Amino acid sequence: MVRDIDLNLLRVLDTLLAERSVTRTGQLLGRSQPAVSNALQRLRAALGDDLLVRGPDGLVPTPRAEALRGPLRDAMTLMADVLRAGAAFDPAASAALFRISTPDRQSLAVVPSLVTRLQRLAPGTTLHVMTADRQHALDLLDDDRTDLALGWIDGEPHHLRHEVLIEESLYCVFRRGHPLLARRRRLDIAGVLSFPHVVVSATGTRTAIFDDLLAARGLSRRALVTVSNFTAVPQLLAGSDMVGVFTRLAARVFDSAFGLATRPVPLDVGRLPTRMVWHARFDRDPAHAWLREQVRTIYRDFRS
Repeated sequence: MVRDIDLNLLRVLDTLLAERSVTRTGQLLGRSQPAVSNALQRLRAALGDDLLVRGPDGLVPTPRAEALRGPLRDAMTLMADVLRAGAAFDPAASAALFRISTPDRQSLAVVPSLVTRLQRLAPGTTLHVMTADRQHALDLLDDDRTDLALGWIDGEPHHLRHEVLIEESLYCVFRRGHPLLARRRRLDIAGVLSFPHVVVSATGTRTAIFDDLLAARGLSRRALVTVSNFTAVPQLLAGSDMVGVFTRLAARVFDSAFGLATRPVPLDVGRLPTRMVWHARFDRDPAHAWLREQVRTIYRDFRS
């Protein structure tokens, strides 16, 4: 019966519809996997529908569950706003889970700095970081799977808030003994493109932003290796004559942490903006506002 559904069951359903996983739902709600499965069984009995069934990549919502997803998310948000009304956020006493998405190139510099701030100012909080860029990052916000998105975001969706945090130039990254650094050799774009490149593409394609910028100028590069994240990049560059082209923050990490050489790309391709994006419904949420201010502070330090 519908009257048997309490707020705790609705919270489980809301999280299941966002995560599509019993395990991840249990982790986020601090419940065991059997407890989440039991809650799902009670929901199925009360609503007379399977709600979520197994698919090749996790749980798949039924049409009834899809119809409930939006109204349920709105109801849960409204309930949280009502309960939070007038409540201040005390970071020192908080046990909040903060969820952000960021492309790999930004997480290299941002995540360590953010963790340091959280440990110092809000030691009871935890951080969940998902690698995502562009449309995927917006989808995660819409599904309430993240609180913030950082990165190069296309367009300006009207239901989302956004602000530019930094605009970065592109840098070449290579080993310190690379032929491009030979004495008396001027670094030019022809020389940079004459060597094979390592390309990082989170979308699974063999191109990145730099390839689009080159194509607009009738140029191209040869991607010898394409990877979906930065894990292997330092070793790939240190042990070969390959070149990587990344934003300034990522290049600075490769310089300071891995001893690689960096030089500005010898081509005027402009600067890439990194935005912070969040859902309008969290504009007045004290915890979210505090998190956004920590991110702003980190990027202010980067700019200086």
